[in-house]
Amino acid sequence: MKIAGANVLLTGAAGGIGQVLARRLTDAGADLIVTSRDSDALRSLAADLGARCVPADLADPHDLTALAERCGDVDIVVANAAKPASGDLFDYTPDEVDRALTVNLRSSVMLARLLAPAMVEAGRGHLAFIGSVAGMLATPHSSLYSATKFGLRGFAHALRQDLHPSGVGVSLVQPGIVGDAGMFEKTGVPVPKGMRTVTAGQVADAVVNSIEENRAEVNVAPAEIKVLCALALQFPSAAAWIQRQQPPDNTTQQIAEAQRALR
Repeated sequence: MKIAGANVLLTGAAGGIGQVLARRLTDAGADLIVTSRDSDALRSLAADLGARCVPADLADPHDLTALAERCGDVDIVVANAAKPASGDLFDYTPDEVDRALTVNLRSSVMLARLLAPAMVEAGRGHLAFIGSVAGMLATPHSSLYSATKFGLRGFAHALRQDLHPSGVGVSLVQPGIVGDAGMFEKTGVPVPKGMRTVTAGQVADAVVNSIEENRAEVNVAPAEIKVLCALALQFPSAAAWIQRQQPPDNTTQQIAEAQRALR
């Protein structure tokens, strides 16, 4: 799928990673539509890039449906929107649980349901979902977030098989810890000791490559994380044991507190 000249919808565009993605897609020649619930930041970004902006809260079913109706002619969807959802599950209210599940998983499923039929009819198009290595590797204090990302991974791979005969591609890009954008950059919380990070630019490059090469899955993470993820998929108990051998520190608690403030 060629990005140049294509109509591209990017969700979560006002966030740190989203803004880098927006610029990278524009540089690749996309006719870009950006969406986010942060309408002020979204309009500023759209004006800067010459993109079309459609503010929407993906946790609101009416907003999501209206977004799909206004963007029915898109050739490519990059589903990047996500909410922080780490921390103890017991600290989340039922409404917060619903919002995390809706934004991180349901919105991607519904955008595919609403926008992919026109792509199938045209015989071309692409759906790119931004997941996380948390969709392969379960870590402490991430049950809710992992639930959304494990679900997104299964959805993307199954949908790819369903749409393969139609000429519509489906890709999943799964970053590790992004150090220069997103939660860590925004809050100043330190990255867990011994964990190497990736950049938002690496994630954006992986998204462009996954669309243009129709790659099923691209994992943007240091080698040691990729190895641990591969182990976790086959031997989850062994991967959990390895994680428990790490020296304890208070970083996990700091991350949970920072994400609580961002809900």
